[in-house]
Amino acid sequence: MNSMYFTEEHHAFRASFKDFLQKEVAPHIEKWEQTGTIERFIWKKFGEMGYFGLSTPHEYGGLDLDLFYTVIFLEELQKINSGGFAAAMWAHEYLAMTHLNKEASEAIKQKYLVPSVEGEMIGCLCITEPFGGSDVAGMRSTAIKNGDHYILNGSKTFITNGVYSDYLIIAAKTDTSDKYKGISIFVVDRNTKGISSTKLNKLGWKASDTGEIAFDNVVIPAENLLGEEGKGFPYIMQHFALERLIMGINAHARAEYALDYAINYMKERVAFGKTIDQFQALRHKIAEMASQVDMCKEYNYSIAKRLNDGQYVVKEASMSKLLSTKIADEVIYDALQLLGGYGYMEDYPMARLFRDSRLGPIGGGTSEILKEIIAKIVIDSKEYKPAT
Repeated sequence: MNSMYFTEEHHAFRASFKDFLQKEVAPHIEKWEQTGTIERFIWKKFGEMGYFGLSTPHEYGGLDLDLFYTVIFLEELQKINSGGFAAAMWAHEYLAMTHLNKEASEAIKQKYLVPSVEGEMIGCLCITEPFGGSDVAGMRSTAIKNGDHYILNGSKTFITNGVYSDYLIIAAKTDTSDKYKGISIFVVDRNTKGISSTKLNKLGWKASDTGEIAFDNVVIPAENLLGEEGKGFPYIMQHFALERLIMGINAHARAEYALDYAINYMKERVAFGKTIDQFQALRHKIAEMASQVDMCKEYNYSIAKRLNDGQYVVKEASMSKLLSTKIADEVIYDALQLLGGYGYMEDYPMARLFRDSRLGPIGGGTSEILKEIIAKIVIDSKEYKPAT
């Protein structure tokens, strides 16, 4: 492991988290993949171990650790071969909880953030809409102020933890006349009248509940506004850097898992009197795959270091997600091929890995959108700045 980024404390955390996943999570993965429901007890266990508080300040029950603990958290989650389970965990901690950590009032933090750290409450982040896709500023959901509350109407889709979560972090237009400055962020209880959700049937990420959510005259107390009214868009853009880096790290981790599995398989599979890891064509394929994965990993670590140091890494995080997810798909495709017919069997991990990985270039900003963002930065000299 690269000592330039990881300390002995990081290594100890990785070993303990890996052991936790094998003992507490791995035995249940097949069941959760089949049912599409992650049982509540595991959320509580994650909370008890402090895994939901890695980036949360001490005063709210967190550990306030550097970003490389998050890197380890993400990498090891990918290696139990359930993209859906991993997504449910990191979407709670790094999508929903990030807005609570950064924008919520003290009262809201006590009500939602503390139990989120403890694993007592599950959150989801609701930004994407059925007609908006990656066009965040084009959202149609509205939250119109009426006295001491807001009235929310609209819908969201492709929301991880969108069915079974206890609260929702929701972006909506509070000023319909302004495309960028009219968006605000709210936290809303799941049991609030007027909220309904439908579970979506997906190609992969089977263990997680991905939902389409409708809001019909939902009454939101004014104190549930996160941060300032009208600053939702810059808040979202600021946190997208972390989300995109997370997707990049997930990608290099699952590609590495697929590569390691393929290599171990090749060491045991005998054809024409020798193990197939001795055939030059296959050896050279592995060499290419390993080089791609290692380059992604090193780049992602460097971006994690910069983000941890407080730098605004919109360009780099976008590049991380764009290339890492593409390379992960290619590496997993090739790893499946190296297993031959067994790669196509559900009893082996590659089929699920192949399906789960395909969301990488779509979720958290499609590759097409990322290319345009990067092009604006490198060609048009556009500057993206943090929210003030």
